[in-house]
Amino acid sequence: MSDVAETEKKKGWLSRLREGLSKSTKRVTESITGLFTRKKLDQQTLNELEDALIQADLGVTVAARLVEKLGKERFGKEVTDEEVRAAFADDIAEILTPVAVQLAIDPARKPHVVLVVGVNGSGKTTTIAKMAHLFKGDGRKVMLAAGDTFRAAAVEQLKVWGDRAGVPVVSRPTGADAAGLAYEALEKARADGCDVLLIDTAGRLHNKANLMEELAKIVRVIRKLDPSAPHSCLLVLDATVGQNAHAQVETFKSLSPVDALVVTKLDGSAKGGVLVALAEKFKLPVVAIGVGEGIDDLRPFEARAFARSLMGLAA
Repeated sequence: MSDVAETEKKKGWLSRLREGLSKSTKRVTESITGLFTRKKLDQQTLNELEDALIQADLGVTVAARLVEKLGKERFGKEVTDEEVRAAFADDIAEILTPVAVQLAIDPARKPHVVLVVGVNGSGKTTTIAKMAHLFKGDGRKVMLAAGDTFRAAAVEQLKVWGDRAGVPVVSRPTGADAAGLAYEALEKARADGCDVLLIDTAGRLHNKANLMEELAKIVRVIRKLDPSAPHSCLLVLDATVGQNAHAQVETFKSLSPVDALVVTKLDGSAKGGVLVALAEKFKLPVVAIGVGEGIDDLRPFEARAFARSLMGLAA
């Protein structure tokens, strides 16, 4: 791709990101703008700013950190709402930069096995297909495994998305053993010389014991073929659940070897600020974010672009 085309593609993504975050941005910035009827930054305004950030799902710890820093630097001085938003965007970018890490595919693995977990409805299945599309765009050979064998709809959905992305999907009938399917997919991916194998899994949180056993069994069985697998374990989170995302991270960290996050449905939520709270609390890499239904609406996470878009500033 030429430099011009790459620049245009990036511009297009940034505008989609801003548009996708518009509900979250409105929620944060309207509160901030509404507070600046006073000329000087006083304690009452700082308290109200902290409340506004908490209401926007940035979490108590992040809100306190941002407001404390602003108070130290600008207390008693005249400030505009734009200056406050710019200061917050810089501080948020500082929190997010350490976790804005792209998923590194190890070329020594053939394939690099990515186990994908998350509750049903989080966008897990579509995320897998979108990631496959991204990897394929990078010239990698990709295979998908429809490991949520409990739900026929999940298998069919992955097949449809697999066709759209132009990647093969290994599946079995509903109710089949998910671990057996994962083993079969890894054998096939190896035989076909695939670079990446993405394995979908069930997400029935109401029955944690069964889910825990199923995930543990998948890991145990694929390690018979490759003792180092899975090489990545991604937890997909739906931004619309807001603070409930914290509980999901805690739960799945206890059930599986989660080592990175993907945050989806930012376009349908006013709770995009939760991503900042998750970054501050768990320090887990955020490898991608989703801001739409299209196959191109998932992209690697960029800290500064997200922080500035969230605060209604040009990225």
